[in-house]
Amino acid sequence: MCGIFSLAQNESFKYALQGRITDRSSGESLSRASIYIVEQKIGTVADDEGNYSLFIKESGIYTVQISHIGFENKTLRVPVSGSHTLDIDLNSNAFLKEIIVTGKNSSDNIARPNLGVERLSISQIRKLPSFMGEVDLMKAIQLLPGVHAGNEGSTGFSVRGGNPDQNLVLLDNTTVYNASHLMGFFSIFNNDVISDLELYKGDIPVKYGGRLSSLLDIRTIDRMQERLTATGGIGLISSRLVLQGPIGEKTSWLIGGRRSYADVMIKLSGDKSLEELVLYFYDLNAKISHRLSSRDLLSFNAYYGRDNFGVDVFGVNYGNTAASLTLTHTFSDKLYGKYSVNFSNYNYGVLTDIEGARIQWDASLHDLMLRTDYSHYINKYLDFSYGLTATFHRFVPGNVETPDYGKYTIPRNLAMEHAVYWSNQQELSDKLVLRYGLRWTMFHNIGEATVYRYNENDVVADSVTYKSGQIYNSFNAIEPRVGLIYKFSQSSSFKANYARNVQFIQLANSSSSGSPLDIWFFSGPNVKPQQVDMVSAGYFQNLMNNTLEASLEVYYKQMNNVIDFKDHADLILNKQLEKELRIGKGKAYGIELMVKKNSGRINGFVNYTYSHAERTIPSINDGKTYLSPYDKPHNLKIALNYELSDKFSLSATWIYTTGSPITYPTGRFGIKNEYFPIYSGRNDSRRPDYHRLDLSFNYKPNPKSAKRWKSEWNISIYNAYDRNNPYMITYGYDHKSGIPYAESTYLFGVLPSITYNFKF
Repeated sequence: MCGIFSLAQNESFKYALQGRITDRSSGESLSRASIYIVEQKIGTVADDEGNYSLFIKESGIYTVQISHIGFENKTLRVPVSGSHTLDIDLNSNAFLKEIIVTGKNSSDNIARPNLGVERLSISQIRKLPSFMGEVDLMKAIQLLPGVHAGNEGSTGFSVRGGNPDQNLVLLDNTTVYNASHLMGFFSIFNNDVISDLELYKGDIPVKYGGRLSSLLDIRTIDRMQERLTATGGIGLISSRLVLQGPIGEKTSWLIGGRRSYADVMIKLSGDKSLEELVLYFYDLNAKISHRLSSRDLLSFNAYYGRDNFGVDVFGVNYGNTAASLTLTHTFSDKLYGKYSVNFSNYNYGVLTDIEGARIQWDASLHDLMLRTDYSHYINKYLDFSYGLTATFHRFVPGNVETPDYGKYTIPRNLAMEHAVYWSNQQELSDKLVLRYGLRWTMFHNIGEATVYRYNENDVVADSVTYKSGQIYNSFNAIEPRVGLIYKFSQSSSFKANYARNVQFIQLANSSSSGSPLDIWFFSGPNVKPQQVDMVSAGYFQNLMNNTLEASLEVYYKQMNNVIDFKDHADLILNKQLEKELRIGKGKAYGIELMVKKNSGRINGFVNYTYSHAERTIPSINDGKTYLSPYDKPHNLKIALNYELSDKFSLSATWIYTTGSPITYPTGRFGIKNEYFPIYSGRNDSRRPDYHRLDLSFNYKPNPKSAKRWKSEWNISIYNAYDRNNPYMITYGYDHKSGIPYAESTYLFGVLPSITYNFKF
């Protein structure tokens, strides 16, 4: 340690500029603000608490530019000699013309140490064509390299060959288990309450864990308006409204709501055949922040959403509840702490009532998390992050009530998950930065529970029952993560990293479309936790004074204890679900190319991904290697925006992907007049290739008006050239010839929509 401190005293960067960026009106931290020193051509982005630090070789007076979306830019002349602390406050401007703050005055993508990180602001997302009038951030991330969509129109996604349940989705640091509305066609996120998002495609920060493939970190608006403001929109399928305002000088609040009204439109149609149809969703967001002192900020965030779908004798309802209470404390200009309590609940139910036989199925998931996080900067060699988390999981797989058999209950599953982490970032020179860290996770299964032991034929050979509250199984996982960045110049860099991720919670999914009827289960005595080791590297180059960003990334993933299901698996209401599982290995690799233009009248991006994902699991496909259901080798995505004037803009997106693997039956056999399909090999065929063009036109009537009321019209066309992309493929047999055939179901042809957006 003494050697490290002596190195710090002799470092070539003798001078430091550091501090905190806040909202002037509320004192709240501004995460991800951009700071740029013009003369040195260096810049950085503030962390989650608004803290930043820059290192300079020579003393002098420098021009410092500070910017943040939704705030007025600020330019300062700052004398730097020694270590200089500069706290900066920015004036909010709610009606500032929305721009993307990345291009000419920042090379953040070059200097940022993380690899495989994609950042989108809500202003970028709003420029994309909408689906049925709803701008959707989950559909926006499907345009990014290495990210594959689920079914047609679905908000589900796969990252670098992983399963959808291997993505950790956080809303203000609270886990979201199902991020979809209307069976996956819309996400639960109201874009008017979202500030920005980050997608980590493998190089996940060490303070997060529990998933193999990615972290999607979504944050709601965290700035206070100086007066009451309203933002909203009216579309063909839903409307939304968000209100924000201050309470005195130290408190801010936000409340937002959204509801679809397909059910209302159906009733107004007068179609008697649809009178019994119920189809709607709604969600609510709330947030309140209070500045306790100059060093303490207390904030509360909440989300509640529900879906209801039903017709005649069948109905489905499901929804999420998420809440968090967070205290951020500034110990000094070098040490910050964050303490939070997070609660997440996801529940769903199915009701059938056929000829008086009423059957009701209810299931739920509950998480309660306590976490403590610290950011501790000592010098450029010792920039620490450390903390701990404790999570209590409670899963209720299903309760079924029938008139004939009464109540049937699958026993609840309880678990505790603890983790401690530590990481450091070292600037070894002006060109080389090293990151390394370690996460230690402990997972405990808790009774009451019955654990079964099976013979080689999956028949129960023995069982052991454990009392309530008894820990009957434990796992320990060490997850190292290492990364580096080498800057060739201010406009080019090379990055590499290695990461191990472990997952203790799995999903038995019935489809890839975001169905609510999915069953989550824990690792345990019969199911080992899944593990992935990933190495990746990338080259990043900025051109034309940082207006063009180009990148090339490669990755390789080796997966152990990968889970798949046997043919004809019985997943619903199964007390012995582990009998349906098969466990083996998998791997995935790929290359991702991206070119992005952030500024100018024409802006957007083009990316191409080549990837491969496979699995090798004994007793599936005769033990032979087979394709992952998320193997889609070729992916080309284009998103362009053309600013015709201050009033008019056009945007377009085009997607092409290889069709996903699928298993077609090659025949059938019969037993006592019941017929069962015969398959040749797992995932040995493919769906047709997928491609789609979406268009959008935006009109702002009075963009330069001094009036508080601002409005915008959006006209979008989904699937502009009417491509028939299959949503579902079903199989049948010609009774005369006995030859099997496949039928494709297509959901969306050309789908126009119009939305009116406003704010005041």
